[in-house]
Amino acid sequence: MIALTRKQQQVLDFILKWQRTQGAAPTFQEIADEFGFRSLNSVTSHVRLLRQKGILEAEPGKARALRVTSPLTKLRHRIVDIPLFGSIPAGLPQAREEDAEGCVSVDVASIGYKPTRNAFALRVMGDSMIGRHICDGDFIVLEHGPEPRHGQVVAALIDGASTLKTFLVRNGKPYLKAENPKYPDPIPAQELMIQGVMKALIRRAKE
Repeated sequence: MIALTRKQQQVLDFILKWQRTQGAAPTFQEIADEFGFRSLNSVTSHVRLLRQKGILEAEPGKARALRVTSPLTKLRHRIVDIPLFGSIPAGLPQAREEDAEGCVSVDVASIGYKPTRNAFALRVMGDSMIGRHICDGDFIVLEHGPEPRHGQVVAALIDGASTLKTFLVRNGKPYLKAENPKYPDPIPAQELMIQGVMKALIRRAKE
């Protein structure tokens, strides 16, 4: 394993983050501004050591010439930011506002699929899906657009109210199922609209 000092790791993480969000490497001045270095010599020193360790390459004469080359750090390029649009009731359907709350950063390899531009995340509220190991406070990643298959978990609108349930088809007719016997299966009076199909579950450790 390549050994890095704490400051070298911080500089490398900053370069990776900048590349992911800005589409190009930061300049030496931008690195200096981020870490409060008084001189560009400090940046040059860190970059030189990272190059010696085979983690960075740089093309002379270019302002944004840094490029990450280490196989270990290339894995970080698989981290994507998925917009978080508030919460979804996992219980009785409720009306909710779709509020952007920032992003959930995920590693593509860890969640097992590559999110598209139609991916979004929601925070789970309630325990109606514990039979599918989806708990209150979990984050779910969904894709808007694809037709749900029998047995998939979906975010849905039932007569204008949101809920998280299992999508099933019986006798050619779609319906939703709660995965906790405390809750009834929601039955739409007029409209059932699928907002997204669940693709991944993210659980944070509780303190």
